[in-house]
Amino acid sequence: MPGIDDSKPFIPVNIAVLTVSDTRTEADDKSGNVLVDRIKAAGHNVIERKIVTDDVDQIESAVGHWIADREVDVVVATGGTGVTGRDVTPEAFEALYEKAIPGFGELFRWLSFQKIGTSTIQSRATAGVAGGTYLFALPGSPGACKDAWDDILLHQLDYRFRPCNFVELMPRLTEGGPAKARQKG
Repeated sequence: MPGIDDSKPFIPVNIAVLTVSDTRTEADDKSGNVLVDRIKAAGHNVIERKIVTDDVDQIESAVGHWIADREVDVVVATGGTGVTGRDVTPEAFEALYEKAIPGFGELFRWLSFQKIGTSTIQSRATAGVAGGTYLFALPGSPGACKDAWDDILLHQLDYRFRPCNFVELMPRLTEGGPAKARQKG
């Protein structure tokens, strides 16, 4: 049965939060606030938070900056994952991936289906790895951010979670390729 192995130490990870929206500001960014609150409550570090418009170049620039920053372990974005013309977050993220993590989007939609039914088909939540950094793109609703964090990321970003987790793989993400050096404490 999956769960926390209390014999292992908790290892906080450094997370950057990106909100993709043409209309949100930090004052009314409910989804970004949900993520920041949950990241901190879990014991992780919010390294930086940024809001950009639904523009591929702006998204790629922000995420690319964090990929190059060896202090950032994970980028979690909210917004721009739907199917409208302005929703371009998956395209921006996928252009940066060295490896996709298709199971993340599949699992997110499966979990979401149990709450919102077939409406989950409109989500293009996605994840991947680039430069030794995990990248997660979530829908822009606070509920979707809660579901993705509480049901997936909370566990996979906890080194103690068994049978396996993303944190234990961090030192190996750059094997065989040029990427930022990792120093874990």
